[in-house]
Amino acid sequence: MRAFCVFLSLCSALPAASIDFSRDIQPILSDKCYFCHGPDARERKGDLRLDVEKEAKAVKEGVAAIAPGKSAQSTLIERIFSTDPDEVMPTPKSNRTLTEAQKRLLKQWIDEGAKWGTHWAFERIERPRIPDVGAQHPIDALVRAKLAEKGMKPAPRAAAATLLRRVFLDLTGLPPTPDELGLPYDKAVARLLDSPRFGERWAWDWLDAARYADTNGYQGDPERTMWPWRDWVVQAINANMPYDQFTVWQLAGDLLPGATQEQKLASGFNRNHMINGEGGRIAEETRVENVMDRVETTSTVWLGLTMGCSKCHDHKFDPLTMRDYYGLYDVFNQTSEDGKGRSGQAAPAMDMSTAAELAQVKAASEKVNAVAAEVEAFELTKFPRPAGRPLTESEAMRLPGNLPSYIAKTEPKNRGVDPLLEAVSYFKDKDAAYTNLLQRLLAAVRARVSATSAVTKVMIMDTLPAPRETFVLEKGAYDKPTATKVSFNVPASLPAMKPDAPRNRLGLAQWMVSRDNPLTARVTVNRFWQALFGVGLVKTAEDFGLQGEVPPQRELLDWLAAEFMESGWDVKALLRLIVTSETYRQSSKITDAQADPENRWLARGPRFRMPSWMLRDQALAVSGLLQGRLGGPAVKPYQPEGIWEEATFGKKSYVQDHGEALYRRTLYVFWRRIVGPTMLFDNAARQTCVIKATRTNTPLHALVTLNDVTYVEAARALAQRVLLANRGNEDAALAQAFRLVLCREPARAEAALLKAQLGKLRQQQSADRAAALKLLAVGESKRDESLDAGEHAAWTGLCLLLLNTDEALTKE
Repeated sequence: MRAFCVFLSLCSALPAASIDFSRDIQPILSDKCYFCHGPDARERKGDLRLDVEKEAKAVKEGVAAIAPGKSAQSTLIERIFSTDPDEVMPTPKSNRTLTEAQKRLLKQWIDEGAKWGTHWAFERIERPRIPDVGAQHPIDALVRAKLAEKGMKPAPRAAAATLLRRVFLDLTGLPPTPDELGLPYDKAVARLLDSPRFGERWAWDWLDAARYADTNGYQGDPERTMWPWRDWVVQAINANMPYDQFTVWQLAGDLLPGATQEQKLASGFNRNHMINGEGGRIAEETRVENVMDRVETTSTVWLGLTMGCSKCHDHKFDPLTMRDYYGLYDVFNQTSEDGKGRSGQAAPAMDMSTAAELAQVKAASEKVNAVAAEVEAFELTKFPRPAGRPLTESEAMRLPGNLPSYIAKTEPKNRGVDPLLEAVSYFKDKDAAYTNLLQRLLAAVRARVSATSAVTKVMIMDTLPAPRETFVLEKGAYDKPTATKVSFNVPASLPAMKPDAPRNRLGLAQWMVSRDNPLTARVTVNRFWQALFGVGLVKTAEDFGLQGEVPPQRELLDWLAAEFMESGWDVKALLRLIVTSETYRQSSKITDAQADPENRWLARGPRFRMPSWMLRDQALAVSGLLQGRLGGPAVKPYQPEGIWEEATFGKKSYVQDHGEALYRRTLYVFWRRIVGPTMLFDNAARQTCVIKATRTNTPLHALVTLNDVTYVEAARALAQRVLLANRGNEDAALAQAFRLVLCREPARAEAALLKAQLGKLRQQQSADRAAALKLLAVGESKRDESLDAGEHAAWTGLCLLLLNTDEALTKE
């Protein structure tokens, strides 16, 4: 007890930690006060503004909300400590409350002089000093200094095999082979950064942010051919294109002097949004929504700001006004897109078609014409009329609904999918011969639509020859422009553009990656950290504004951001720096969860469930089925029947590919916007920009990883792989399967448990040969018939079990 009292007396003698406005005070004001007393002038109450120092400290009628050094004379303190429900702030009806600790902190801050400051993320990035704590690596020095402050110690280094599996998955999205498990760590990192798989892995996160898909979305959901842009992203990442150049090309590649085809292609970033071409849709409404999508995507990806809040009113928390929003809107408002396009190749688009694609269109059109001629001949007898007279003078005009227009008024060769679906539905129980002809025509028309849509035209950006005027829109409504005319500018609360900068997207892109921009490098580095550690140094990766998290490791974030810019925006150097730190290489085993359950102080390595795309790629890789070809049009692997048909009212049918297309990486799987790939249970929907995908873990996911054709086939192929390599040697086969999936040797108890399970599986499969053969028939890859069916089926079950262990599903 005496020792505890001595400890307390020593603590009271220590100077109190200084209050930092950005870290300690502004988050309280933003969360509890700005909604009514912040940037949004229209919603501001009591003529009191607390987000601007001058106004918060202004003396009005002899009193001030904040009187520096005088909390007793500050109405802010009076109101927050009041017990009168008509006087207390925040008001009871606001559903906001201050804790006693927050109230005392505000009082202390005012008594100490109410020193103001800038929101941390809006301050210029300066490289912090590296603390001298005996660590050689700058990341480790910064982390260990914080750990020492918290009385915590770093975890020991992870086991070599665990660490290699971690870094392989992180840098390429694929596990190491048994041979690669023998590589020295630094050599493995160098090999991974040079691997073409590196670009495929890191392109995935970028496609989520860019809302990339192979269709437009909405009810019609027509196909588009943006895959060359996707391939460009992979190539640019593999080539280690500096991130500032990567940014400029995607925001304004078409505006670069003498822009090349590749630079124009890169500008397709801001044409990846959905396009609403539904019947009755107002073209201008669609166009305006597309411009808004570009504003909000660009601000999220590069600035980490929730600009969408300023579309209808001044931001309630951040210093962002409607004028700021429409200033950015104006720069994206100058493209020739008119909102009328219903296809997935709406102008402006760049033709990248091949001779083979054009030949397919010609063949499909000829097929339509041939079947249409048969339909026309049939209709001469089915709907009689005077010789030489049109079909409109026949019984076809008396058909119900839209059919007169679809049949009597439209030549068969010009009929579309929707009319033919209606005609088939009407006649299927009335005229079998006619229905058969209409179905053949429907199939031919669908093939023509598919061939036409597959002609490679990539939507890109361009600029109107004469500027389009931009006005602030009332509540963001396309048809309610106000009298307030605006022109392009960056938000007033951020550093201004250079006076001689071009006032277009190119100027915006250059401003984004300027050394004075306080956000882009921070936001980007944070996303890379998030991908590796599961959570960013700023947890709210999508929001670096006042409602976002103040980073507990701010010095580390700023050091990395400064290093990133000063390295020439070198992405591979940044990732090498992180993965070679001891902080990254720590064991993920939890020794003191209560001290830091979310690992925000980085006292241990990362451990979290892998995303579903990585799980699929892992299964294909360890089974030996994975096909390594890069790029090209999207592929259609296994998918349950009827998914597309149900989502599109029968207008779209899924036609599965065969051969190597079934075993390509998930990056290349066709993405229908309204119903994404069915094997992905945790990914962004690709309808809007998402930079922090949801990580989930429910028993329902096992329905995929235990039953999906790809996983069962992968288990079958893995079983075949180890059985053929270790004929007659059960222990060796089991150890190899274990190494392939988990990248380590099984412990004695694990091997015994698996052998016992294998025995049970043998009994089950030998007792029901038909079931064994059915299991071995899953998937299209060929089975080696020299293997006993019962034995192969038993090992398939065992390999499927391995693929579904927690360790296999987790990166640790």
